[in-house]
Formats: sequence, C-alpha cells, structure tokens
Amino acid sequence: MRLLHTSDWHLGRTLHGVDLLGHQAAFLDHLVEVARAERVDAVLVAGDVYDRAVPPVEAVQVLADALRRLSETAAVVVTPGNHDSAIRLGFGAELMRDGVHLRARVADVGRPVVLADAHGPVVVHALPYLDPDSVRRVLADDDGPDGGDGAGELPRSHEAVMAAAMRRVRRDLAGRPAGTRSVVMAHAFVVGGLPSDSERDIRVGGVDAVPAGVFAGVHYAALGHLHGPQQISFPSGVGRGDGAGPDGKGPDGKGPDGAEPVPVLRYSGSPLAYSFSEMHHRKSTVLVDLGPDGVAGTELVPAPVPRRLAEVTGTLADLLGPAGDGHVDDWLRAVVTDPVRPPELHARLKARFPHLLVTEHRPPAGAARGGPAAVTATRDPVEVTAEFVAHVTGAPPTEAELAVLRAAYEDVLRAEASA
Repeated sequence: MRLLHTSDWHLGRTLHGVDLLGHQAAFLDHLVEVARAERVDAVLVAGDVYDRAVPPVEAVQVLADALRRLSETAAVVVTPGNHDSAIRLGFGAELMRDGVHLRARVADVGRPVVLADAHGPVVVHALPYLDPDSVRRVLADDDGPDGGDGAGELPRSHEAVMAAAMRRVRRDLAGRPAGTRSVVMAHAFVVGGLPSDSERDIRVGGVDAVPAGVFAGVHYAALGHLHGPQQISFPSGVGRGDGAGPDGKGPDGKGPDGAEPVPVLRYSGSPLAYSFSEMHHRKSTVLVDLGPDGVAGTELVPAPVPRRLAEVTGTLADLLGPAGDGHVDDWLRAVVTDPVRPPELHARLKARFPHLLVTEHRPPAGAARGGPAAVTATRDPVEVTAEFVAHVTGAPPTEAELAVLRAAYEDVLRAEASA
C-alpha cells in the first residue's frame, strides 16, 4: 500500500501581510497530481488544515475542492491540529463523500479507518490534536496507570493524554488479525523534533513535548505540527525485546523474536515556509510504502516553491548595489548595517526589492548608546524619547528633531488638560 503523508497546510495564513492562499491552492494542485501519478492508496493530512479556528470563506472553498479531487484518486484521512476548530472541521463528517474520513472526535481515537491491500488490512488511527485541558478527563482509562477508576483526570500534560490515546490504539490493535499493518496520525511536538518560529506554542504547565516511545506498537506515525520535514528517532529498547540489532529490527522488519514493530516516526512539514526561520527548509510530502511486514520505504517528494525566502545583510549602499542582484525576486528580509539609520530606508529598499517583507536596522556593535536607563515618573519624557531615537537610529536626535519631539509632547499635555 502507498500512502501520501502531509500536514500543516494552514489554509488562510499570511506571511508578513502577503496573502498565501493562491500559493497554497497551487500546492494542493501539486498534491493531487502526486497522488495520481504515484497511484497513492490513501492521503493522510495530520492536522492544521486551516490557520485559525474560523477560517476565511475562500480557504473553506479551497479545502472542499482539494478533498473532492483527492478523493477521486485515493482515500483521504484528515484530522484537526491545534490551529483548527475540531468541531468546525469535523462538522458533517458522517455526510462526507465516500473516501473522505474526517476524524475530529476524541472519543473515536480507538476506532480506526480500515483499508486493505493484497497483503491484508491496514488500520489508520487518526488522532485529533489532544489539548490536555480539554481531554484529560475524556481519556482517563479504567485500566490505565493514570486513570484510576475512570472517574478522575489524567495528569495535565501532552505526554499523559497522548499515552492514554495510544493505549486505546494498542487495545484496538490487539484485537486485529495477525499481520495487520498499523498507522497512527498525531499532531504533537515529539521529543527530538526541531521547531520553527511559525508554530504556535502548545505548552501546558511549561511542558509541550511527547516522548517518541509513546508510539510503540505501530508501524508508521504520520506526525504534524512541526514545519520542518524530519524523522524522529525511536528510543532503543522501547516496546520490543532485548535482542534487537543496532537498528532495532529483525530480518523481517519487526522487533526481535516477534516483538512489536519499530515505528517509523516522521513529520512531513508544512508545504510552504511560514517564517524566515524556515527559509532553508526543503518543503515536501512523504510517500510511504507499506509491505507485508510494515514500512518498506519512505520518499520525500519536493513541494513547489512559489517564491524563495532569503535574508541579505549589509550597508544600504551594498544592498542597492551588486550585493542585492540575486534577491530581486525573493521574499526578503533586509538587514541594514549602516551606523546611522538611513533616511527613507524602507521605501528605498522597497523600490529595489518589490517583494521586501521585513526591514531591520542593525548598526555595528558600539555604534549606538549602551542599554536604556530606567524610566521613572521623574524623567523628562522628551529625554526618554530622545534616548529611544538614539537607540533605534544609532545617533542622537538633531536640534530640529528635538523640537518636533518637544512640540508633540506639549500637544499631548494640552489635549489632556482640555479633556
């Protein structure tokens, strides 16, 4: 069986004010073509379909069209992430066309989507994003180590709720025929993953990570949340016997002596770069081939790049000269290093770089004054604003600028006196 793993579409997101929906729609066109060309049996979308709980109408339309076209080629399994509203994304799940499976209910984590190929059944346990504060009572088990008599709550952590969900997954797998291949979809920050600046913080009580070992017992974990494509190492000795080789596998791809399989844990990453911290990512989706004994191989399929993200650093004269020649078509962050902030900086750069997104002025070390002094009620507000000007520009304000600051402050005083 061939699976196509993707996640973190964030439909409706912008990049420093630039509307990305057209580029996201182009990625979905690419995804449909990959599904067709590679004869994919199932497409797994591991959360953060939308960028916010109430998406724009245009984003909903793009998703509806993508699901329609994908389902003409393959089964489609979709789960919500921490950006999605599970209720809104899952609305009408029972009315969806054949082949589209929206799994948004926490109560269904032990009920998989069942597929099959020539080697037998493949079960896909699609876990929605599990917010500890929302689900730790729902997932408290009668027979789990954390749930007591079923009337209490799990500990307030991502590890506790994910472990409880995976106990339900393993109970379901225990009742399946021998040789059943198992896939789990999860939206979480797994220990060992490399984050980016554009992922929303999901910490609860200061902890956001889930140990990789909680996914013991499955063949493939299709992960979402982190925007960089990456494989997570499964800890040695977890969920299997002690006689494993260096890679933890026996000759049949399973753990030694018929023990549990050694899971392959992968993040597909987001289809587009959503922050400058991602400008060196190679965006992709993951083709996963399942053989009779589990994962036979994975392959990264590069995603189209609508426009490259780049950063260029130097003096304004450098950037307006040859140093900027290779970046005219990029989404750009320009870092200007002149000792004093040049006048009309952003406008001059924008004329040179039409896709400029961020302008920063970073004068050389020592060009600006030291750290700011404490601001108290006894400080002269004009003096404070003058220090701010010096901090930003690298030089104290001129007499003319001080006159403007003084006039503005006095205008505020007059307005307050007449209020």
